[in-house]
Amino acid sequence: MILKDQVALVTGAASGIGRAAAIAYAEAGAHVVCADINAAGAEATAAAIQQTQRRALAVQADVGDLGDIDRMVRQTVDTFGQIDIVLNNAGVTRRAYIMDLTEADWDRIHRVNAKGVFFCLQRVAKEMIPRRSGRIINIASIAGKGYAGTSNAAYAASKGAVISLTLTAAQQLGPHNINVNAICPGVTRTALSEANLEIRAKEAGMSREAFDALRVKDIPIQRANDPEDIAAMAVFLATPGARNITGQTYNVDGGLVPE
Repeated sequence: MILKDQVALVTGAASGIGRAAAIAYAEAGAHVVCADINAAGAEATAAAIQQTQRRALAVQADVGDLGDIDRMVRQTVDTFGQIDIVLNNAGVTRRAYIMDLTEADWDRIHRVNAKGVFFCLQRVAKEMIPRRSGRIINIASIAGKGYAGTSNAAYAASKGAVISLTLTAAQQLGPHNINVNAICPGVTRTALSEANLEIRAKEAGMSREAFDALRVKDIPIQRANDPEDIAAMAVFLATPGARNITGQTYNVDGGLVPE
């Protein structure tokens, strides 16, 4: 129980990486706040955590809305008294060629993926600074490092913003004993990525199964991520063993992107 009685706030906790990480934090001993715009999904994740005998709170929140962010953080502190860990995981995208992206696409993607991450980080840091303790973990993507298989250019730009934000936040929050790191998942089997896979397979004139096999073939380790692979890194970055790690971006991608 390496995170015993710590409090973790996870955004986008209804499914995929967020759900896996929320459960992994609970299994490591933490109490978990499961935040998502999908209230039913957040409740389902919280219910799964409660079966591990840890406390869990489900909060419906749109991380693109500063009022929702403030309410989410206040509910967390009112319930548990503190926030030790935040995993900024909520994200959106769609498959699109660069010339087909619209202003609405750009605004929607950056509202959640960049603006949401920044203001969640900032609001949680307000709680962490007085306590001189905290771990902030941002979910970026290898798309932000030039991965050619990204869903679209706006998504790649938003994840590049998360990577840059992580570096600057680590420098400025470090004196308050707050660690800030990012995880860059590669191909990961989530509902979001599987929808992207369906579209890419159709574009290539291939069956879903054939395209999936081709996608995995390009990964040096020959295996796509499960959400639990990302969750394992998210847990590690919250543990005492990572106390001197900050300002870093870690690829979890089976060797797909070299740095």
